[in-house]
Amino acid sequence: MTRKTTIAQHSLELLLTPVDNARLANLCGPLDENLRQIESALDVVIARRNERLTVRGAAAADAVKILERFYEQAVADLSIDAIQLGLIEFRNAPIRRLSVPGGPVEGPQLVTRKTELHGRTPRQVEYLKHIQEHDITFGIGPAGTGKTYLAVACAVDAFERDLVERIVLTRPAVEAGERLGFLPGDLAQKVDPYLRPLYDALYDLMGFDRVGKLYEKGALEIAPLAFMRGRTLNHAFVILDEAQNTTPEQMKMFLTRIGIGAKAVVTGDPSQVDLPRGQGSGLADAVGILSEVRGIAITRFLKEDVVRHPLVARIVAAYEGAQGKP
Repeated sequence: MTRKTTIAQHSLELLLTPVDNARLANLCGPLDENLRQIESALDVVIARRNERLTVRGAAAADAVKILERFYEQAVADLSIDAIQLGLIEFRNAPIRRLSVPGGPVEGPQLVTRKTELHGRTPRQVEYLKHIQEHDITFGIGPAGTGKTYLAVACAVDAFERDLVERIVLTRPAVEAGERLGFLPGDLAQKVDPYLRPLYDALYDLMGFDRVGKLYEKGALEIAPLAFMRGRTLNHAFVILDEAQNTTPEQMKMFLTRIGIGAKAVVTGDPSQVDLPRGQGSGLADAVGILSEVRGIAITRFLKEDVVRHPLVARIVAAYEGAQGKP
């Protein structure tokens, strides 16, 4: 009953002008799927009759603003990806900052196969700037905030600009609450599942063939954290992913691998530690020890920075709320 009252008190009408049936179809998407995405993200109800839209809900005013902006962009098809990314940008910035195809983009510009890649939230922009301006950067926060993907994008950008000679990606081989037993195959095949997210990001940013060629030349290396011991990584862009699953000793070992002309990024989610009970996380330990060290930057992402399906941010918020209850 309360919900119905709230919706009734917040109702706005939007007349999309100039009337353009093709643009209207692009805005709504197949079977009005784009409108359903906006409804889900903003918790509103959108009723359409030709070019007239009625929006009901507490966030009706925000929904009207974003519908107007999407209508401006709808000269071409609007994919689900474009809708969801636009909603994320709207949630994290005023409507004037929503990026328009072909328009200016805030934050560092990266040289990758994804020409439209940029920070979608203020903290993502800050993260990219930290990586470019510091030799060691920590990216900490919940899943879906772009910590790993943006770090890999910065590594590709540095390599393409000849700022580094190779890219080294690593993560601890720790099972996420499962017992996988004895995996078949040689050593590379055994550790490959743990490193798959890093491969996926590289394939997306560089292409399958280019990644394969760089791997063969030794300009690209993806390996478990244990393989880093005893090495000195000069003129390399090094990323440690899933760092919450390192021990303090492993974290110290990794950070002291950094050589001349190298840059390192450490990413992790402190809420998803898969270490044995009672074992402290090297990520939390390092952040506490190194937070005041000059030359090291720390970006702390929040649920508002999640760049996945709009429901992911709600899932993260629900878990945070449940964990905060006595």
